[in-house]
Amino acid sequence: MEFGEIKSELEQMKTRIAQFRGSLDLDEKKERIKELELEMLEADFWDNQKEAQSVINEMNGLKHLLEGFEHITTILEDLEISFELIKEENDEELLDELIHDLDPFRKKINDFELELLLSEPYDANNAILELHPGAGGTESQDFASILLRMYQRWADDMQYKVDILNYLPGEEAGVKSVTLLVKGHNAYGYLKAEKGVHRLVRISPFDSSGRRHTSFVSCDVTPELTGDVDIEVKSEEIKIDTYRASGAGGQHVNTTDSAVRITHTPTNTIVTCQNERSQIKNRESAMKMLKSKLYQLEIEKQQEELAEIRGEQKEIGWGSQIRSYVFHPYTMVKDHRTNVEVGNGQSVIDGEISPFIDAYLRQQMH
Repeated sequence: MEFGEIKSELEQMKTRIAQFRGSLDLDEKKERIKELELEMLEADFWDNQKEAQSVINEMNGLKHLLEGFEHITTILEDLEISFELIKEENDEELLDELIHDLDPFRKKINDFELELLLSEPYDANNAILELHPGAGGTESQDFASILLRMYQRWADDMQYKVDILNYLPGEEAGVKSVTLLVKGHNAYGYLKAEKGVHRLVRISPFDSSGRRHTSFVSCDVTPELTGDVDIEVKSEEIKIDTYRASGAGGQHVNTTDSAVRITHTPTNTIVTCQNERSQIKNRESAMKMLKSKLYQLEIEKQQEELAEIRGEQKEIGWGSQIRSYVFHPYTMVKDHRTNVEVGNGQSVIDGEISPFIDAYLRQQMH
């Protein structure tokens, strides 16, 4: 990399960070943090747990944004100091170090820019992610377990916490269905890019003839709604069933009817939760999941109405295949919405899905 190219790239990065500064309105956000901190000091702050949590979430989100901006600003200053030293002393070793540091810094800037773009309602919320295998029995259920592991690894890399709310194992292998709660700032903002049908093409490990199989798994993603969202669920419109929890969880879950299934009859929306030890807590979690799903249905209804007005044709449900994971006769993962392709399929199922999420979100912003 030439000396002039390094100078040009540093100037471009400086310009982008200056643009971030302009769009962030730092003084306004700092003032808002002070207001929230004063609110937290009030004697009756914890009287309403839901409102208190909403305040804490807002403050954490603002602090996360400001800390991220300060971090990239500090790195840029360090790189500029290194650049000036190289100019004065013609230090080859320092030049190599500077070139080596540019790539990760470029990624940090891109990641921060994407965070700024996540400004839709509930983007900052936790995410509820569900996987449902399609037709194909064991083969599709095994693919669901591969995707489950992929999302867990991605969440680990993002330093998000994952709770398994519901898990129904397959008879031979894999999972019949699984529901995850992914906790972390902007979890829903990122994971909404994964909503749709995922397709796997491979030589089946369950086929003794070694034939190629195609499997499908549906991924549904909704935001976990906090107390500031009012979704009305009438008691006469829901049916609540309790049953004995399955899978891991200790002796208690296998001897009491602690698992809860709620059916919303007007929309035929069904949610289940079995990860808590008590039926009451599972019921609370299931109601939150139901409200999130009903919110998502309302959003999709609005999008369909807008699409009709614009004359757009949008496929919904099983027709909305978003990504193919091909492992035979070649290896490639391709996102059909953005045409982003990755040749190393193993890295993708090991959790490297950020290129797909990044491309999809940027496409939606333009």
